[in-house]
Amino acid sequence: MRIGKPFIFILKAIGVFVAAVAVFLVIVFIVHMISNKLEQQKIQSYGQFVQVDGKNMNVLIEGSGEETVVLLPGYGTAAPALDFKPLIQELSPYYKVVVVEPFGYGLSDVTDKERSTANIVSEIHEALQSLNIDRYILMGHSIAGIYGLDYVNKYENEVSAFVGIDTSVPTQGNMDVEFPIKTLKLLKNSGIARLVVKLSGDPYAGLPYDDDTKEQMRMLSLKNMYNSSTANEMENFYTNFKAAENLTFPKNLPLILFIEANNTDVEGWIPLHEEQVKNSLHGKVIRLDGEHYLHHTKSKEIVENVRGVMEEIK
Repeated sequence: MRIGKPFIFILKAIGVFVAAVAVFLVIVFIVHMISNKLEQQKIQSYGQFVQVDGKNMNVLIEGSGEETVVLLPGYGTAAPALDFKPLIQELSPYYKVVVVEPFGYGLSDVTDKERSTANIVSEIHEALQSLNIDRYILMGHSIAGIYGLDYVNKYENEVSAFVGIDTSVPTQGNMDVEFPIKTLKLLKNSGIARLVVKLSGDPYAGLPYDDDTKEQMRMLSLKNMYNSSTANEMENFYTNFKAAENLTFPKNLPLILFIEANNTDVEGWIPLHEEQVKNSLHGKVIRLDGEHYLHHTKSKEIVENVRGVMEEIK
């Protein structure tokens, strides 16, 4: 049987294409590895390390007010202490502000310990105890609403109020999906995720961050993306949300929930939060125009409302 010239041409073209893709992927991988090494030397330290479960957990403390606010990040926030910068600037004239970077976040170590709510909450509490911080307003973003629920029930005598910044709710939908964690890790390790980040432009454009801070957040994002701790945390989403379904905020605990006014991604976003505060003696839902990271653009309003509500309660 003789193979026609057009068929041979197609085979050669496919071979050239495959070879070109392979070379491209090799180049992307090499650039990724070199960039990783260079960026490790450029990442600047901030905050201080505290020993938790034999590892380093990074904590940033600013301000010197009589009352303390402890800030907890949303899932995947690469550098919480830097990301919270606009909120810290608004809080620090009135409060002592403590930003905890859980394992796998910011400058903190990663851990092999399961990312269950119980472990995450216990580690955060241990960090605060080591700093002799035993009375504070707990303020958290996004998934901190799940961990915060468990936290305020375990350490109710320490927490003077809970403030949520567009926080997750245990009964919100679509938390039972199976996330493509292996694929995400492959994209990171191959360097493709870095390429996507490069081509996506500046995610902080127009926001109140200087260029140096944005560059640090970019490098820490690439460093921490889908590391062993945050990947395991993603694997535990459904279990952690499910475990929180029967929890409620303590009735006497002041509860302020700032939520995105026009959330179209989660069905019933506003009613879900109104349900959380309905039995609270000092509960309030405050809608703000903005996106999920409300503290990027609404820090002033958040702090003004927190101070106002806390004064009313006093």
